[in-house]
Amino acid sequence: MAHQFFFNTYILDNLPSPEKGFDVVQDLSEPRLRMYITQRGVKSFFVRKRVNGRDKRIIIGNYPEMDIEDARAKVSEVLNEACKKVPIRRKKISFKDFIDLYMESKVRRGEDSLNKLKRAVKLHFGCLFEKNIQDLTTDDLKIELDKISGRAMALRMQELLQSVFNYAISTGYRKDNPMDNIERINVVRRVRKLNKSGLNKLLNAIKKEPDVNLRSAFLMLIYGFAPKTKIFKMRWEDLDFNHDLWLDMPLSNMAVLLLQDMPQDGEWVFMGRGRFHLTDPRVAWKRIVTGAGIPNVTMDDVHKFLMHALIWNPDKDILRENMNDLLADLFI
Repeated sequence: MAHQFFFNTYILDNLPSPEKGFDVVQDLSEPRLRMYITQRGVKSFFVRKRVNGRDKRIIIGNYPEMDIEDARAKVSEVLNEACKKVPIRRKKISFKDFIDLYMESKVRRGEDSLNKLKRAVKLHFGCLFEKNIQDLTTDDLKIELDKISGRAMALRMQELLQSVFNYAISTGYRKDNPMDNIERINVVRRVRKLNKSGLNKLLNAIKKEPDVNLRSAFLMLIYGFAPKTKIFKMRWEDLDFNHDLWLDMPLSNMAVLLLQDMPQDGEWVFMGRGRFHLTDPRVAWKRIVTGAGIPNVTMDDVHKFLMHALIWNPDKDILRENMNDLLADLFI
């Protein structure tokens, strides 16, 4: 049950973030109004409504961008809107055009990640693009899913199609979801084996890498608390050594020392081929993790391990302290 109290700015400003997952609180003044508090300190007003037999949670807005009185005033409007029947659109729309509509309306990704997703959809379902979404059948979709090599990729595409057709129903372009009749693809998830001991072995192996640019980039995967795509695209102009910041994110002490020792010439911090930034040095990474005795560890494993261990705080100074404390604890 959600913790209940009268919402006011003083209490909401000082609500602690949970260590894991999210917390929910409820307004006594307008009991239909509730708030999520995430592990990263994001606070969102929302309401619950049972629509077509399903419990639906509708986000109203984030606090403090939306104030409490505005959120209370929006409750009735949002709930009334949720109860309206979806109009059935009789106009035909191609699968390709609807995918574009879905990407624009529902997908929230960076430019590189979005383009990668679009390429995957075109590769696996391009032969269906010219068909109308209203005419696609379960068999049409299953045939294309069965052609995908790799169960993990097939599952991701299955989940995407499930979401696409749910959106088609909610926008009135379909009355049913043809994916409901396709059995979910079973995938044995890879167990991530990185731990504190493995991270220390990895660090020692990285320090032995003879290529200075690669060595620095791989160290930054540990010290930078960011995914590889962001690390490799780091620009010198985005760094503020006066305040130990990278864009709007704090830098750990180890990251600052590493970066300040590097030659600051060119646009990119970690140069790749053809005056472009480093992209995907998988051969060098494979050599390093094999030498460290942890051959199955990926660059993504490093980021996920660190972010799981890091205590997040929206205050940049506190977050930086937490970064430094974690690195000190890991590498004692």
